[in-house]
Amino acid sequence: MYDMTRVSANGYFDADNSKEKRNANRSTLVARRTEDYRSGEYQRAGGVVDPLPEDAPQFVKDYHAYYKTPRGYHARSGNSNDGWNSTSPLPFMNFKFYEYASELENAVLIVHGEDAHSRYFGVDTFKLLHGNNKELLIVADATHCDLYDNLEKIPMNQIVTFFRTWMPEK
Repeated sequence: MYDMTRVSANGYFDADNSKEKRNANRSTLVARRTEDYRSGEYQRAGGVVDPLPEDAPQFVKDYHAYYKTPRGYHARSGNSNDGWNSTSPLPFMNFKFYEYASELENAVLIVHGEDAHSRYFGVDTFKLLHGNNKELLIVADATHCDLYDNLEKIPMNQIVTFFRTWMPEK
């Protein structure tokens, strides 16, 4: 879904991509992790913002409409409640997950909404893949959250076709 290495290191849309800022962020998180361990309590990063600010970006509004309403709320969901541990990005910052994408030989289907804030992750990753068993499926008029549960927009037939083509039953 995401290149979490890239999000954790650079922020959404590569907003914070200087080496100095990445290293400062990493140092802050390492210190936080040590303090959390010592205290036995883990600082949470916060879930989806609530109440929703009027000037929130559309993708935050979409997250709110999913995670903060009966549509997607769950008592144990970090996004619905207090979020993940604030140090959760550290492994992604220290490991370049997509560095080896070009070596993948198995079938890969990347699905993104045409209007998803995360679309560029899928597009950029797809460019790294090789082979005729890879597909980038951009869903027209769909956001990131539409593809969670909007059965009118989720292209089930195309997804099923991909799986039947590249992962047939034995």
